[in-house]
Amino acid sequence: MTDLLWQKTGVTTNARIMAFLAGDDVLLDREFFLHDITASKAHVEGLANIGVVSADESAALKRELDTLAEDFRSGSFVLDDRYEDGHSAIEARLTERLGDAGRRVHTGRSRNDQILVATRLWLKDQLTTLQTHCRAIAQVCLERAAQPALPLPGYTHLQRAVVSSTAMWFAGFAEGFIDNALRAQQTSLWIDANPLGTAAGYGVNLKLDREHTTQALGFARMQISPIYAQLSRGKFEMAVLEAIASALLDLRRLAWDLSLFTTTEFNFVKLPAEYTTGSSIMPNKRNPDVVELLRASYASVAAARTEIEQLLSLPSGYQRDLQFSKGSLFHGCRHGLGALELVPDLLARLQWNEGAMRAAIEPTMYATDVAIEQAAAGVPFRDAYRAAAETAASAGQGRTPESSLAARVSPGAGHDLRLDELHQRLSTLDD
Repeated sequence: MTDLLWQKTGVTTNARIMAFLAGDDVLLDREFFLHDITASKAHVEGLANIGVVSADESAALKRELDTLAEDFRSGSFVLDDRYEDGHSAIEARLTERLGDAGRRVHTGRSRNDQILVATRLWLKDQLTTLQTHCRAIAQVCLERAAQPALPLPGYTHLQRAVVSSTAMWFAGFAEGFIDNALRAQQTSLWIDANPLGTAAGYGVNLKLDREHTTQALGFARMQISPIYAQLSRGKFEMAVLEAIASALLDLRRLAWDLSLFTTTEFNFVKLPAEYTTGSSIMPNKRNPDVVELLRASYASVAAARTEIEQLLSLPSGYQRDLQFSKGSLFHGCRHGLGALELVPDLLARLQWNEGAMRAAIEPTMYATDVAIEQAAAGVPFRDAYRAAAETAASAGQGRTPESSLAARVSPGAGHDLRLDELHQRLSTLDD
C-alpha cells in the first residue's frame, strides 16, 4: 500500500488492522472511481476560481485526471491494494505526475467529501437506469395489452373469481411500471444535491466556489449545510434502494403469476427456452429458474436497504461505520437493476396457451356479472348478490368470456383499458 494520506510521523501501522480498516474499500471504489475523477476535475476548477491553484496547474491537473480516467477504462491503471482507497489513488497519481500541483488537489476537501459526491453522482446514474428499465417493461406491457385479448381467469385468494384477459393482465403491470419509473424520477429529483465542498462536515476557511461545482457536475441544487451533507449519507442511498425495491415488488408478483401459470396444472404460459434450465437428475424437467430468481430478487435489495438502515444508528457527523454502506449499496443496486433488465424481453416473448386458459373459465365466474346486471336493473345489490350465488352454477348460460369482457365498461376494465392514457403517462416521463 502506498503512503497513507493521514500518516503521521512516528506512528506505525499494523498490517492486520490496516486490512480490517480497508476491507473491500479499494475494490468497491472501482465502481465509483470515474465519478470520483469527474468530481475531482470540478473541484480543481473551483480551486482555480479562488486562486488556490493557478490556471496552468488547473489545466495540468484536469489533463492528468482525464488521462487517469482513460487508463482506468482501458485497464492500464488498476485500482488495487497498492492504495488505501480510490481517493488516495487519485492523489497519489496526480502527485506522481505533477508534484506539488498534485499535492494541492486535496485543499479544501475531505475523503468524506469525495465519497459523498462520487456516490451521489453514481446514485443518479442508477436511478436513470432504473427509469429506463421500468419504461421498457411498461412499453412492452402496453404493446402486448394492445394485441387481441385472450380470456384469462382472474383470481382472488388463488381461487377462480371472474373472467379476466391477457390484455388486462399486461395493462395492470404496465401501469405499475409507469409508476415505478415516475418514482425513480422523483427520487432522482430528491437526491439531486451537490455535497462537494462540505469537507469533513463543517466547512473550511476558504471561500470555495460551490456554485461552480454544482453547475459543473450537473446537480440541480447545492446541499448547503455541511452537517446535513453527512446526515444525508445513508438516507439518500436507502431512497434509491427503496425505488428499486418498489419496482421489484411488482416484479415479484409478476414472477409469481408466471411461476403458477407455467405449471402443468395451469399450463397458461410457455416461456422462451433460454429462460428455463434443466434438472441435473431428471431428464424430463425444464425449470423456470429465471422467473424464480426474479421473484427472489426483492430480498437482496431489501437486505441491502436494511443493512444501511442498521448502520445509521449514529450521532451527527461522519462515522467510519458508514464505510460498510458501500458494499450493500453496490450489490443491492446491481442485483435489482440486473433483474429488471431481463424482464422486457421475457414479457415480449412469452406465449399464452389460449386453450388451457379458456378451459379454466368455469360457469360460476360469470356470477358477478349476473349480480351487477340485476342491480343495474333496479334490484338491490345485496338481493341480486344472494340470487346470483344460488344460481352460480348456471351463471354462464348464454355467456362467453368475450361477452363478459365486452360488458365490463368501468374505466380500466376489459372493454375500456384506456391504453392511450397509459401511453400518455409513459410519454410524459422525462428521459
